[in-house]
Amino acid sequence: MANETVRWGMIGCGSVTERKSGPAFWQAEGSSLEMVMARREEQAEDYCQRHRIARYTSDAQALISDPNVDAVYVATPPNSHLGYALMAAEAGKPCVVEKPMALNTKECDIMLSAFEKAGVPLFVAYYRRSLPRFAVVQEWLTEGLIGKVRHVHWTYHRAPNPDDVAGMPNWRVNPDIAGGGYFVDLASHGLNLFQQWFGDISDAKGIAANQQGYYEAEDAVSACFSFQSGVMGSGYWNFAASEREDRVEIIGSEGKIVCSVFGEAAFTLEGKTSLVSNIVNPEAVQLYHVENLIAHLKGGKAHPSLGGSGRNTTWAMEKILAG
Repeated sequence: MANETVRWGMIGCGSVTERKSGPAFWQAEGSSLEMVMARREEQAEDYCQRHRIARYTSDAQALISDPNVDAVYVATPPNSHLGYALMAAEAGKPCVVEKPMALNTKECDIMLSAFEKAGVPLFVAYYRRSLPRFAVVQEWLTEGLIGKVRHVHWTYHRAPNPDDVAGMPNWRVNPDIAGGGYFVDLASHGLNLFQQWFGDISDAKGIAANQQGYYEAEDAVSACFSFQSGVMGSGYWNFAASEREDRVEIIGSEGKIVCSVFGEAAFTLEGKTSLVSNIVNPEAVQLYHVENLIAHLKGGKAHPSLGGSGRNTTWAMEKILAG
C-alpha cells in the first residue's frame, strides 16, 4: 500500500469491537481506525466519541468508497458478511471479516471468487492463529517433541447461557443470522486452529442435537474428522452441562500436549521432556492478528488466516452438522 499507515473502515461496532478487536486497529503500528459504520447512526456516533475515532456513518457504501479508507473490517454477524465483503471487493479494497467467514460454504466460495477477481486479499478474524500463546504449540509440534502426531481431541462444555434460559433474543443461536448456534460460533475457533497445526480438514462427520430446547440451533455436538496430514481428530461440545471445561489433547507417538482454546491455564507437554508454557494474551486479543494484517498488506509475510482456511472451517462445520 502507498500510505505508510493502513487506514481502516470498520463496519459494525458491537461487543467484539469494544475490547477484542477495535482497539487493536488503532494500537498496532502502521494502522489507524479512520471510520466506523453502524446501521443506527447514534450507535456509531457513541462508539466514536468513546474511542476517539474521527468519523462515522450509517452508510456502508459510503465507508467502503471513502478515499481515506484503505481496507475494510466487517464486524457484523455472519449473515451480512457476504454482502459487505462483495462491496469491498467491488471497490478493490482488502477486507477482513469476523468469524465464521459466512453462513455457509457456498457464500464462502462466492466471496473467494470475488476477491480473486479483484486481486485483493480476503482475511478472516481467526486471530488465535497469530497469538504467541498458540505459536508455542506449533513450535513443539514442529520440533517433534511428541513424535508423530496421531490424534487431537477437544472437549468443550459449559452451563446454559442465562439469557437463553430467560428467552432473551440472541443472534448467536439463530441459524438464519449465525449459520448455526454456539458450536458454529465457538467451535470454529478451535477447528481453524487445528487446521493451522495439522493442515486442512479433509473429512468430517458428526451428530448434533438440541437437548435444552431454549432455541432452534444445536446445543450438543459430537464429531470426528481427519486432516490432510493424516492426523485424526474428534470433539465434543455441549452448551447444557453443569460446568465449564475446555481441554485439548494432542496425542503423539512419543508424548502428548494438553492445552485449551479459550482457557488461560498453562499448556503442558509430556514426553521425553516435560515443558510448560503460559503466555498471557494481550488485552486487545486481536493485536497480533492486526499486526499480521499490516505486514501482509505492506508486502511482508502472508497472513496466517486468509479466506481459504476460513472456508475450510465452514465446510467442516457444515459436514459435522449434516451428520
